[in-house]
Amino acid sequence: QVQLVQSGGGLVQPGGSLRLSCVVSGVTNTFSIYGMGWFRQAPGKERQFVGTLNLIEQSTYYDHAVKDRFTISRDEATNTLYLQMSRLKPEDTAMYYCAASRGYGGTSPNSYTYWGQGTQVTVSS
Repeated sequence: QVQLVQSGGGLVQPGGSLRLSCVVSGVTNTFSIYGMGWFRQAPGKERQFVGTLNLIEQSTYYDHAVKDRFTISRDEATNTLYLQMSRLKPEDTAMYYCAASRGYGGTSPNSYTYWGQGTQVTVSS
């Protein structure tokens, strides 16, 4: 079974940076993934797409709200997905989730089968 374990997050001042990590395990020929993504959810709001990585094409796509500030990367050697966040804003405050897809990912949470446990990011002075 595919498992995603997240780390990182915390409290940061506006304009600061944070990096989230997501270690993936259990990927086999039976449990294969071809896309990964990051989502976030603020209290009282729906889960929101942040960005996605197509593992076959090695291409990324970001929500307009984070484009040019957030970067998704992957370390194949350690099976780790990263979300580097810079120029953080108070409106970036949310619980952040990594997710893995049996397809190529996408912008809908429904496209993802496996989810990390979530990590809190709070942007405040």
